[in-house]
Amino acid sequence: MGHLPVLEPDPPASPTARPDWLRVRARGGGRAAELAALLAERRLHTVCSSAACPNVAECWSAGTATFMILGNRCTRACRFCDVQTSAMPAAVDLDEPARLAEAAALLGLSLVVITSVTRDDLPDGGAQQFMRCLEAVRARLPDATLEVLVPDFGGDEASLQLVLDAAPDVLAHNLETCERLTPLIRSGARYRRSLAVLAAAKRRAPAVRTKTGLMLGLGERDDEVQATM
Repeated sequence: MGHLPVLEPDPPASPTARPDWLRVRARGGGRAAELAALLAERRLHTVCSSAACPNVAECWSAGTATFMILGNRCTRACRFCDVQTSAMPAAVDLDEPARLAEAAALLGLSLVVITSVTRDDLPDGGAQQFMRCLEAVRARLPDATLEVLVPDFGGDEASLQLVLDAAPDVLAHNLETCERLTPLIRSGARYRRSLAVLAAAKRRAPAVRTKTGLMLGLGERDDEVQATM
């Protein structure tokens, strides 16, 4: 009887090096540490930290951040988001606009981006706080570009109008995903309502640039992405 050949396992494949653009740096010192200290001192939140964004080190090191107003507790629980939830978040902080404007001025920002948690517990969805923040920042940085990323305000156009009255340069409202996946991914949101928010913003304030954002990799099909766009 012949000898059976001895099979040697294949050598382990060498790990493929990640391209530089895919490498995520740990949050370090320098500008990132300066920004973190400034935000903490003024009791300000950013979506970067609250939503556990993996790109926080890159943005903070460049001195950029998206301010998140109306606290750090959201009344919705979208499955893609790491912001903590609460049915009854803290009361609106009326000093927040002044602190935010001061921080933006100290950073010398030419672009100020403001977003918020969703506040379904408030009659106006937090629209008046957006208005106060825009007015405060505009007073300190009259030449800066002001962009707001707003929730859907429950579809209430009167609340949306409060934000538009404060004359942001850009108003964004994110669809996040295609219509089929919206009920699975966006707690309390409706795809058609989000489309209506964008349409109302453009109809009510044609001079304000409107924009939206989509995530990919949640199970959407190519044709659904194209239909959404």
